[in-house]
Amino acid sequence: MTSFQDYRDLEVWEKSMRIVQQVYLLTKEFPPTELYGMTSQMRRAAVSIPANIAEGWGRRYTAEFIQFLRRANGSRTELETLLLLSSQVNLCPPEAIHPLLDELQRIGKQLTNLERSLQRKKNSP
Repeated sequence: MTSFQDYRDLEVWEKSMRIVQQVYLLTKEFPPTELYGMTSQMRRAAVSIPANIAEGWGRRYTAEFIQFLRRANGSRTELETLLLLSSQVNLCPPEAIHPLLDELQRIGKQLTNLERSLQRKKNSP
């Protein structure tokens, strides 16, 4: 956390904020019958990624930040699953979700790398 002044300086947070925007645009095209189903679930999972990064940063303790990064990663994998399901049940075409899935994989790697870095910092004397 010492090399960044704020969570908004983290590239992984910026990328996950863009994912939220893309999910909102994608789900805008879903039928109204999905408003309280897939649309709501996908939006909440997407929002949870940057929100958990921010909340973890705000806790100011490395161990807590790591826990919130893990939650963000859990929300990321939940969103991946929901995107795949939305394509399988014909709410959107496969080509609409592939760029999102690719970006979510990159975000996952960044979350894991940040967690490992913080873990090393926490465990060093």
